[in-house]
Amino acid sequence: MSTTESASNYNSLEQMPVRQLLESINQEDKSVPLAVEEAIPQLEKLVNATVERLQQGGRLFYIGAGTSGRLGVVDASECPPTYGVPHGMVIGLIAGGDTAIRKAVEFAEDDEEQAWKDLLEHNITDKDIVVGIAASGRTPYVIGGLKTCREHGIATGCIVCNADSAVAAQADYPVEVITGPEFVTGSTRMKAGTAQKLVLNMLTTSTMIRLGRVKGNKMVDMQLSNLKLVDRGTRMIMEELQLGRPEAAAMLQKFGSVRAAIEAYRNGTQE
Repeated sequence: MSTTESASNYNSLEQMPVRQLLESINQEDKSVPLAVEEAIPQLEKLVNATVERLQQGGRLFYIGAGTSGRLGVVDASECPPTYGVPHGMVIGLIAGGDTAIRKAVEFAEDDEEQAWKDLLEHNITDKDIVVGIAASGRTPYVIGGLKTCREHGIATGCIVCNADSAVAAQADYPVEVITGPEFVTGSTRMKAGTAQKLVLNMLTTSTMIRLGRVKGNKMVDMQLSNLKLVDRGTRMIMEELQLGRPEAAAMLQKFGSVRAAIEAYRNGTQE
């Protein structure tokens, strides 16, 4: 039996008072970052492979089902506003299609051929890299997708939470984060989901930094899609160029991004 399906370390959960439930869940959650730390050497290889392909015009695809698929969709959707990259650079695909983001689609994850069909709709090529996300490591949608990708010379990676899984066997760059039994037996939206979210954060953040989408420690290419981000961008310019707020705000409005405003100022082309 996979460790994510093994019995919880706790029992009689329905008899626990709320404080004990919360403290027990928190105690289990504390083990997740340590499990991620063990997988950093594997993740380093996946990041390097991803950076290489994106530098050459390729794309990063995620394929997954259920919680794993939703996490991939979330990570992909956050890259454009955070780093100003095109929406097609990081793409999240979930078994059952967009409907499954909000409502489970029965048996969608059991189709070994559907992931490849979904990838073909995006004109997948051997310039791209495909990362399968599956806590169990045995999701047919993900296994079939990665297997067919490899048959077509497309680089593959994965994020799984069990050792020696069928998904990892189809990945050129497997990342195995062994999170152990869940607080509620088999509920992999808990520790396993948290681990996958952490790894996805690390993967795309490191990749975007290596692609030059961060300056110092600032998101200089972020989209100015709300007032909070406009204020953040203004403060970045104020700090970087030692300007007052009115001038910094005017430059941000004129040039449309923190990076463009700073470069224009330093090149003397802000007029």
